[in-house]
Amino acid sequence: MATRKQRRRREKEKRHEYEIVYLDDDGNEVEPDEVDTRDPAKRSASPKGKSSGASRTSGSSGRRGRTPQPPSWRRVAKRGAIFAPLFIATVLLLGGKRMTLAGAVFQTMILLVLFVPFSYFLDSLMYRSYQKKLGRGPAPKR
Repeated sequence: MATRKQRRRREKEKRHEYEIVYLDDDGNEVEPDEVDTRDPAKRSASPKGKSSGASRTSGSSGRRGRTPQPPSWRRVAKRGAIFAPLFIATVLLLGGKRMTLAGAVFQTMILLVLFVPFSYFLDSLMYRSYQKKLGRGPAPKR
């Protein structure tokens, strides 16, 4: 389901009229009937009249993700607290009728003891690989 902001943007796009603008090699606007239909790479069909290459930043290779933060035990503990109810529910569902709540909590604690350090290890691995990709050395230890 789309968020309220996304729905408002879609409604706004439907309210406003956009015209298709084509650009030639020199960057001049041309009418659609003057466009060379054999070479679609020379034209741009963006609604705002910009070429598709102009909207990208130099050196970007498409969609960029979130930059990894340095690993921290606090963030990993919060992640473990978020996943703990999911672990309990999964253990209770898989345990069947024989699983008691105390047994499920015990098994969830075991899962968290494994999950939290592993999550910290993955965070540090992602951060180090990101730093290596940027060409920087490892961050100073705190």
